[in-house]
Amino acid sequence: MKVHAFLEHHGIAGNPFAEEDAQNDTVFKRTCLETTFHPAWDKIYGDPADPSTAIVFGEKGAGKTALKLQMVRQFERHASEHPDAATFVVLYDDFNPFLDRFVSRLGPHRPVDRVLARWKLWDHIDAILSLAVTQLVTRLLEGKGSRPPLTQPQARDLALLAACYDQSTAESFPSRWRRLRGRIGHHGWMALLAPALAIGATLAFSGALAWGAMSGSLGWTRQWWPWLLLAAAWLPAALRRARATWRAWRIVRGMRSGNRTVAQLARALVRFPEVDLAGQPLPAFARSDDRYELLAKFQGVLAGLGHTGMVVIVDRLDEPHLINGSADRMRLVLWPLLDNKFLKSPGLGFKLLLPLELYRFIEREDESFNQRARLDKQNLVPSLEWSGETLYDIASMRVKAASVGDPPATLADLFDDTVDQRRLIEGLRGLRVPRQLFKFLYRLLVAHCHAHTDEAPSFRIPVERFERELALFRRDQEAFDRGLAPR
Repeated sequence: MKVHAFLEHHGIAGNPFAEEDAQNDTVFKRTCLETTFHPAWDKIYGDPADPSTAIVFGEKGAGKTALKLQMVRQFERHASEHPDAATFVVLYDDFNPFLDRFVSRLGPHRPVDRVLARWKLWDHIDAILSLAVTQLVTRLLEGKGSRPPLTQPQARDLALLAACYDQSTAESFPSRWRRLRGRIGHHGWMALLAPALAIGATLAFSGALAWGAMSGSLGWTRQWWPWLLLAAAWLPAALRRARATWRAWRIVRGMRSGNRTVAQLARALVRFPEVDLAGQPLPAFARSDDRYELLAKFQGVLAGLGHTGMVVIVDRLDEPHLINGSADRMRLVLWPLLDNKFLKSPGLGFKLLLPLELYRFIEREDESFNQRARLDKQNLVPSLEWSGETLYDIASMRVKAASVGDPPATLADLFDDTVDQRRLIEGLRGLRVPRQLFKFLYRLLVAHCHAHTDEAPSFRIPVERFERELALFRRDQEAFDRGLAPR
């Protein structure tokens, strides 16, 4: 007997339990994304008008990525309903490019753990600004209509942030940065005075040489003063280029996870009038103070564009190949981020969706860590737990979402009358998380269909099959938890 024949009999199109990752789960995105929430949803999501921080720990398959997708959808909905009070959302869920560049910069041949131990808070801020600035620049360049309503200081700040942090690979940096300056109205004409003076002096000198060659009067070229005047004309432009190169070198050295080259950055910085760069924070030192100021400048730009807050969603910390699921390496990368001053920055909220293994490290931390992190202020969810009733509701919702009949099928329709709702809830409770729920129900459907032929089908799962497969699955689950077998 085929599984699709069993599901088709109940009016279900496709297997609602085939996908295990919310990122690729079409049933979840189509229906459950806006209808099925974890009981702690309100604490985690908070108020989009006033972003707050929440730290969530959950085991694999507990629904952290589903939470991320749901938060993104709800923030988008809030933005569409309140366009003048939108929240700018940054997904900080791909650490690979930042960690790869960091390790290659600090020591590609050194032990990874020793290199990751040097990852600091300002490296996190650099990574977050890189994602946020790239996202905002792309949005502005793809937008149509009038010039964005930015003041000249805000336009200058965005141009400077883009010079340092824009990491788009869609086009070359010089052309993208040039288009951005035109879009926001930051041209920096004052920066062209020194090169214009040098070029003008060179043209005048060349003209004098040509006239002297034709008239045979080149004696003045053997005197020192014409060459001194030409050098003096080029001196301001040379000094500006030297200062820009020096700043660029310090920034590239200070941004340990960046991808900008000294030459690229120097060409951008030389386009800023010196008065615009004087006293401006730059990511040139190994400290957080400058990054806090740059983050505040970015928030100012967002405010000018109608965003009243910014949310950073952290997910998939265990997936970078340099971490590869190691709890110790995850701790090395994450711990600098757990700073109360940063997590409580005005107008900025963090949603940290973290593996459960890290909570065991937190339980062993000393008083100094607790005082710095102040997790008691961060809407902490120690474990993303699901009750049997909630898991039953999730399964029922997925069956209804995949149903094409009227009325839609229910989870109870798939089972024999001897498997009542109470027994289903009690059995599903031991699966703990949605991913294991989907794995079990998929395995149960396959086992039931394989036990019958097409000529003698059975369209209800009996209690004996449910109990047998549940016992086998729980045994495999416990073996996996002990590290003895794959699941």
